Amino acid sequence: MTQFFPPDYAPTGQLMAELAQSLSRQGMQVQVFAGQPGYAYDRPMAPKYEVVGDVTVRRTRTSRLWPQRIRGRAVGGLLYCVRSLVKLLSPARRGDLVLVTTEPPYLPVMAYLLHCLFKQPYLCVVYDIHPEVAVALNMVAHNHGLVRFWNWLNCLTWRHAEAIVVLSQTMRQRIVDRCPEAADRVSVIHNWADPTQIVPRPKADNWFARRHGLDQVFTVLYSGNMGRCHDLDTILAAAQALRHEPVQFVFVGAGAKRHSCIAQAKALGLGNCMFLPYQSQGDLPYSLTACDLSLVSLVPGVEGLVAPSKLYSSLATGRPVAAICESHSYLRSLLAEGGFGRAFRNGDSAGLADFIRTLAANPTLAQQMGDQGRCYMQQKFTPEQGTRRYFEVVESCLRGPMAATARVPSPKAAASRL
Repeated sequence: MTQFFPPDYAPTGQLMAELAQSLSRQGMQVQVFAGQPGYAYDRPMAPKYEVVGDVTVRRTRTSRLWPQRIRGRAVGGLLYCVRSLVKLLSPARRGDLVLVTTEPPYLPVMAYLLHCLFKQPYLCVVYDIHPEVAVALNMVAHNHGLVRFWNWLNCLTWRHAEAIVVLSQTMRQRIVDRCPEAADRVSVIHNWADPTQIVPRPKADNWFARRHGLDQVFTVLYSGNMGRCHDLDTILAAAQALRHEPVQFVFVGAGAKRHSCIAQAKALGLGNCMFLPYQSQGDLPYSLTACDLSLVSLVPGVEGLVAPSKLYSSLATGRPVAAICESHSYLRSLLAEGGFGRAFRNGDSAGLADFIRTLAANPTLAQQMGDQGRCYMQQKFTPEQGTRRYFEVVESCLRGPMAATARVPSPKAAASRL
């Protein structure tokens, strides 16, 4: 169960699609219930029903209501959850295990309701921890009644889940601190990227780089969601410091901060900043490799609440990475272990600018960091490694007591149903 699914470009949907196909290839019967494209897409509608490989995909239109506005996305997500609940009242569609993501964030509550009604086992994949994100961004007070109620619901869903998957160790700690009873069921499985799809590519041989005039200048790339959780101010300040030097900043994507970033760059006269829309899945291997340095950033306060999936595709490109994050961020431990770039505290635009100057003046160092990053990714963050870990978690869920109780015996069943 995930609102975002291809042809939507959202990383959540892409990863769930790869996971569904992998589990199917390993003998599981997989059904997907998703929304229509509503986040980043170049096709207005997708089939209401289709079979991709051996995976059955059903979609509802309810998530299409005002997708670019916060309230619209909230209402669309809620309607998607209601529609999902109605769909899953049928035992045949529930299968032996329901896997829910936090897209939308109240989807795990729907899974808990199914558990209450039918003892249905479920697995939670936590991409973001709400309402903690809203609190960290000062969008709502931590003692607000809705926040307290939502936190209570979160603990309820975590306690009754067969298993919980999170994206980082700091995210695991957030959940354990909030709900210690769930500690033994929380697994850390990082996102991944496919090194056979995204490969290092010289900019001179890259049509995307040539089209946008990036093949002759040192290029710094921020690709992905430009949302409230991402520190773009430090990046723009570094661009301002380098505005008279041969460095081009490229922002690819969309999000709540995109328009304000464009306005800020225009007001500052930053001719070295280029803003482009999301690129299609087929163009992504070219847009991601049309740079000399990739950027990943998080604003203070959201560490352990969100995890930037763009890191893994950036590593696959064979380019160094600069991360803007807090001192206790898991990104820093990955950078230290993999040696593929540097981390900078929020606001340290001078340090980031100096690092960019260093790489621009020393292509050998940039190449070394990029090679180390790709090697590190191939050792730890490939689709095969990630989906194998998911398979292990799913298998453990299917062996669990709730799964055994809920499973409907069938002499014709050839595999577990997800």
